[in-house]
Amino acid sequence: MKTSKVKATGNMEKVIKARFLEGAFKPLERVELEEGKEVTVTIREVTNETKDAFEMAMGGWKGKIDCEKLINDIYKSRQLSTKRPAVEL
Repeated sequence: MKTSKVKATGNMEKVIKARFLEGAFKPLERVELEEGKEVTVTIREVTNETKDAFEMAMGGWKGKIDCEKLINDIYKSRQLSTKRPAVEL
């Protein structure tokens, strides 16, 4: 793994996902640390209940909101707020 070109000063905290394989934690995303850097690892197991709750929440808004109308309303509101008021002479 490559090391970061920018060195952090002070305490840095970052949460990453990792998998425990063959007696070691394998990061599931890029970790920018100097080789040999000592860190503290906090283990929080992701249970099936957590995954199930997330999956159950997917699509919860389906059919309750008109996405096209929402997008058009956002664009219209931006146009209104960027128009300059007419100046009376």
